[in-house]
Amino acid sequence: MALEVEHVAQDSTIDDDKIIRTGTLWTTVAHIITAVIGSGVLSLAWSTSQLGWIGGPIALFSFAFVTYVSSSLLSDCYRSPDPVTGTRNRSFTEAVRVILGRKHAWICGLLQYVSFYGTAVAYVVTTSTCMRAILKANCYHKEGRDGDCEYGGNTYMLLFGVVQILMSQIPDFHSMVLVSVVAAIMSFCYSSIGLGLGLAQVIENGKIAGSATGYPTVSVAHKLWLTFQALGDIAFAYPYALILLEIQDTVKSPPAENKVTKRASAIAILATSFFYLGCGCLGYASFGNDTPGNLLTGFGFYEPYWLVAFANACIIIHLIGGYQLFSQPVFAFVERWLAQKLPNSQFLKRFHELRLPLLPVFRFNIFRLCFRTTYVATTTGIALVFPYFNEILGVLGALNLWPLAIYFPVEMYIVQRKVEVWSRKWVVLEIFSGVLMVISAVALVGSVAGLIEAKLK
Repeated sequence: MALEVEHVAQDSTIDDDKIIRTGTLWTTVAHIITAVIGSGVLSLAWSTSQLGWIGGPIALFSFAFVTYVSSSLLSDCYRSPDPVTGTRNRSFTEAVRVILGRKHAWICGLLQYVSFYGTAVAYVVTTSTCMRAILKANCYHKEGRDGDCEYGGNTYMLLFGVVQILMSQIPDFHSMVLVSVVAAIMSFCYSSIGLGLGLAQVIENGKIAGSATGYPTVSVAHKLWLTFQALGDIAFAYPYALILLEIQDTVKSPPAENKVTKRASAIAILATSFFYLGCGCLGYASFGNDTPGNLLTGFGFYEPYWLVAFANACIIIHLIGGYQLFSQPVFAFVERWLAQKLPNSQFLKRFHELRLPLLPVFRFNIFRLCFRTTYVATTTGIALVFPYFNEILGVLGALNLWPLAIYFPVEMYIVQRKVEVWSRKWVVLEIFSGVLMVISAVALVGSVAGLIEAKLK
């Protein structure tokens, strides 16, 4: 969506940095929904079951509010020192470097790219789970619920890795508008199916399952670990601060990019919250204490089998695009850094052409092919070693929540807007950051404990 070309289409504008941007409110909404509604939505019914009818809905509403506040603060940092007329910060790390300094940028960059990498691992695990769910749905339909319908997941992780090696040759983030639109449509499809199946199950049961305090445990300590892990899963499902500025960098102006992005965030969060609350609450209302860790692959639902299979197919298509959405910023960072360090390297600059019958010419770079293939291979390898859905999501959510989605946006906003220390706004922002720091810490502890327990079993 941002191309350095000489001829400008009617629906695009050349901005002050001589880059053509064609992004609109609705393409921005599509990018955000693609980033937000991912594998995290499938764990929300389980999270609600751990927190109960009081804590579950409160947590979902609270994280929606936190995400909107975070995105609003961050969108004002796309340009600095003025949020409308200042110099562009084209990535999250660049904004931190310009506003807070190089030391903060180094820490932020490390956390950000570790999070991108971890999300890619989670998407490999989820895709494998969905592939097995499709096979199981067909098997249960033919053999009955007592049939032997167990399938291994390693083969499907490897197949997903092969697909991502091909997808990773997409040049950059700005070339992904079609991928984002398709992925956003798929996310609405499977979220709607999960919501609809939950509602149908509640009607069939004739009652609302569950309790005010959630899943009962043998000890208070175990309840705390599960509660903390549930908070981590919800934290993974919502925030998208990591890629918001990259998305905002695709938006044409006028109107001002921060205004468009704030509107897009509000629309996207309202839409996703509707599905999150529906999937989380209706899933828990359907199954109560037996709520599966993954709403569509845990086989609370068996029929209609074709709809369960279709929903999982939609998840796979969405995750193919979602994997790239979180991987392209890593590719861009490494390739830009090496281009600066080795400006005369033909290995980095030279492109080759591959001509195939009936297909357009494919241009590729040897370094890009090798580096991106290695990246995909390592994420697939780690997924093979740690194929634990809920636990991985909890760890990633806890790691993302405070440092990346809260601390850096709050501190950048304070510096850029010159908020006075001990003023009312400063105190509110610091309390907001401190509370989320505590939640992030306990969620990380609970999720790591769950991951270790799952691995030992």
